[in-house]
Amino acid sequence: MDELELLKKDWKKSDNQYTSFTDSDIYKMSHKKSSTIVKTLFYISMAELVFWILINFLPFVLSDSMKAQLEEMSHNWVYIALNIMSYAVIILFIYLLWKAHKAISVTDNAKKLMESILKTRKIIKYYVIYNLLLALISIPISLSFSISEHPELSKQISTASSAQLAIMLLIVIIFTAVFLTVIWLFYKLIYGILIKRLNRNYKELKKLEV
Repeated sequence: MDELELLKKDWKKSDNQYTSFTDSDIYKMSHKKSSTIVKTLFYISMAELVFWILINFLPFVLSDSMKAQLEEMSHNWVYIALNIMSYAVIILFIYLLWKAHKAISVTDNAKKLMESILKTRKIIKYYVIYNLLLALISIPISLSFSISEHPELSKQISTASSAQLAIMLLIVIIFTAVFLTVIWLFYKLIYGILIKRLNRNYKELKKLEV
């Protein structure tokens, strides 16, 4: 239970402990909580950027075979384009969250605060959709690259029967579905909890408009 709900509960229980619970009180608490939530989202996105940088560069240090494979992939323009786009989107996402936090921090109007909350929700929604689409695109590209760079694997696929190809396709589909589900659950857990809190703040502010 958050601070706002606790305050409301105590206010209802007490006879004279809280003589008034004004719209201004609700607004101030919602404003503070919203600003804190967006700031937390900003820090999480920064941590995610650092995580992906480490994922891309640690193999060069920890594994010679992975280093050789990544060096081969670094000559593929599709791989380069996807990496550039990924980092560009993460940086853009960080910037948009920073702007959202600044907008929430300086506003003193309930309507503008509601607009900022809605905007933040859309930013998170589009970011999650983008990551799911990127994963969906990256998996077949990675498989195609692996097949083309490994003649033995390419030969096995070219000589496989229709039944074997169907089984391999089914395995790829299942793997893709599981991978996308894991990514969705990750963002649902990390961002979903904070978005729910923003939604609660939005509903409280909506009541002030009635």
